[in-house]
Amino acid sequence: MPLTKPNQELRHDLKQAAALLKWSGVDLLQAARKLSEAGKETEAQELLQIAVSFQETEDKLTEYADEVKTGRIVRGKAE
Repeated sequence: MPLTKPNQELRHDLKQAAALLKWSGVDLLQAARKLSEAGKETEAQELLQIAVSFQETEDKLTEYADEVKTGRIVRGKAE
């Protein structure tokens, strides 16, 4: 069964948010590497923790998008 327009939009939005987190995480990893090279290990570790949390959230959003695709998550009408 094809997705309804609202569910297509929801899936698209979830995938877009996941991609944004992915690329933000990549940027954070690069910044963390530079901080580490500059001897600022504490700051680098803080950025690494944020990057890991971004990756975990990205994975969740991707799973939600897959659930929308399979019909497990459906966007209903707003009340």
